[in-house]
Amino acid sequence: MHNKALVAQGGGPTAVINQSVIGVVLECRKFPQIERIYGALHGVRGIVDEDFLDLTQETTQNLELVAETPSSALGSTRDKPDRAYCREIFETLKAHEIGYFFYVGGNDSSDTVRIVAEEAEAAGYPLRSIHIPKTVDNDIVENDHTPGYPSAARFVAQAFMGINLDNKALPGVYIAVVMGRNAGFLTAASALGKKFPDDGPHLIYLPERNFDPDAFVAAVEATYERHGRCIVAVSEGIHDASGQPIIGQLGKALATDAHGNLELSGTGALADRLADLVKDRLGIKRVRADTFGYMQRSFVGCFSDVDQREAREVGEKAVKYALWGDTDGSVTIQRVGNYQVDYDLVPLVKVAAKTRTMPDHFIDEAGTGVTDQFHMYLRPLLGSGMPNEFRLQTSNRVAKIRKRG
Repeated sequence: MHNKALVAQGGGPTAVINQSVIGVVLECRKFPQIERIYGALHGVRGIVDEDFLDLTQETTQNLELVAETPSSALGSTRDKPDRAYCREIFETLKAHEIGYFFYVGGNDSSDTVRIVAEEAEAAGYPLRSIHIPKTVDNDIVENDHTPGYPSAARFVAQAFMGINLDNKALPGVYIAVVMGRNAGFLTAASALGKKFPDDGPHLIYLPERNFDPDAFVAAVEATYERHGRCIVAVSEGIHDASGQPIIGQLGKALATDAHGNLELSGTGALADRLADLVKDRLGIKRVRADTFGYMQRSFVGCFSDVDQREAREVGEKAVKYALWGDTDGSVTIQRVGNYQVDYDLVPLVKVAAKTRTMPDHFIDEAGTGVTDQFHMYLRPLLGSGMPNEFRLQTSNRVAKIRKRG
């Protein structure tokens, strides 16, 4: 094996993705057979352009500070590499005599690693290629959960706690659109902010279930009549029975990304449309809507300590698998007991370009909420020190004595 290593980041940033990169760098320093560790700027695009940083020269102190910083320190990319693109990646790795390739990313990134590994094998070039998982969507198969999701889920849960307190003080209908194209894990996290039975979100809509506008309006009306208010959490990827995204039916031309998907997070159109439905059909005056957009990915100061630790450890394990193993693969997180994790390395073909969705037992029968099993699944991931809310004692209400005409 050549004695140089390269690490890069792909796809959307997270609050803890730098932990994985720094885990790779610091772990590589422990092995004398790795002479240099490079970082590619802006993912696979930086590899093709040979735009590298020599991370061997970074101080340990600065690396640790970067690890605590959200977003992708090396920069990222939305490029979708095809086989010709991956061949260019391989040629760059070969030119720099890189023997170890670590790529931190989601589903498509794992597919990139798979193709690069195949190109190296076909050329007889000694390259060890390891995919390191990350995504706020929590939709990588073969994993109990994915680094980046717990911190984003904590943000969503805390955001809805604040929304609920605000909405209780000034009642009305509030609708928030949360990231999640095909998987509703992040939107479902909104339920973890509830403490009292009448807390919101009262309704949760996920892409794992078909969305019916008429049923949505009826559910909002029933909730409003019951509580005098209604908070709704909606995944950006909700779709009708034919599988067409609701956001694509709003009469506006929407851009697509490099993967051919509608850009669901770059507009507030879905939230506005749902708010208009409620206003027009129910006549409720106080209706508000927000789109969380990118803020849930790299929000400063909202970390799960569990997420930070595991993101670091998947980077460390990637290096161990690369140095001590004899195969390429993707590092996975497996839950053991309540609560601990083990790390495994699975073949790239098991993970590459596949999407995991929420299992049925996490979604309630009505399709507008989550089950206790989901609460038990997510609670340990949110980490320590989750905030709490308290109420004044309603039993202390003073009796009315004023005489009214």
